[in-house]
Amino acid sequence: MSCATLSQVRGKPWDRLQTVASYAYSWPSGRRVIDKARHLAWRVSYKDGARLMSEGRKRWQIFRNPTATIRFGKNVTAGPGFKVHAPWGGTLIVGDNVEFRRNTLFELGSPGARVTVGDGSYFTYDVIIACDTTISIGERVGLAQSTFVADGSHRYRDLTKPFLEQGYNYRSISIGNDVQVHSKVTIVNSIGERAIIGANAVVTKPIPPFTVAGGVPARVLDYYGPPSQDPEGWKPER
Repeated sequence: MSCATLSQVRGKPWDRLQTVASYAYSWPSGRRVIDKARHLAWRVSYKDGARLMSEGRKRWQIFRNPTATIRFGKNVTAGPGFKVHAPWGGTLIVGDNVEFRRNTLFELGSPGARVTVGDGSYFTYDVIIACDTTISIGERVGLAQSTFVADGSHRYRDLTKPFLEQGYNYRSISIGNDVQVHSKVTIVNSIGERAIIGANAVVTKPIPPFTVAGGVPARVLDYYGPPSQDPEGWKPER
């Protein structure tokens, strides 16, 4: 397709921009300018600019939560939408080399709430951690899109009170090292080391280490650890 001259450019703004870029790219000097501009955009989006924005997000969350203790280790990435909601205080401790990709939310619901995230863990998109007591997330833990972790479950049995006035039953949550949680999982109980949780599961009972679990409620589907640690009562399906 032949390039149009600048005097021939017509149409919508985006069409005009594409035509001008095509015209400029047909000249060696124009090609060099466009290539440099694209490289600059890449650096701003994925390297220098991303690091600066990440640092700004972390500092802003510390600043806006003066009654909370918030600490980040080395090389922690806080992507767009990262937020700590801690109006009554609480503690968030994040280890080294942790990645929060997009829209991570930590809700600390009491002064005694404490969340720890171990080294090398990564949260993908739209992960929510809601804590009033203690939630401990180990090292190299992966929480996939729309994972929800909560240490409280709504009470509902008192027929004299509305649902939201009945309070919660609390339990501390522990997620072991190297656990991998797939998308859209709800976690209200602990998960053992190296367990793998299938997508859309609801973890209401403790999941043993070295297991694959899935379903609603989540149950053990497979075990791949040392023979001496098989889950009690579990038998492989044949």
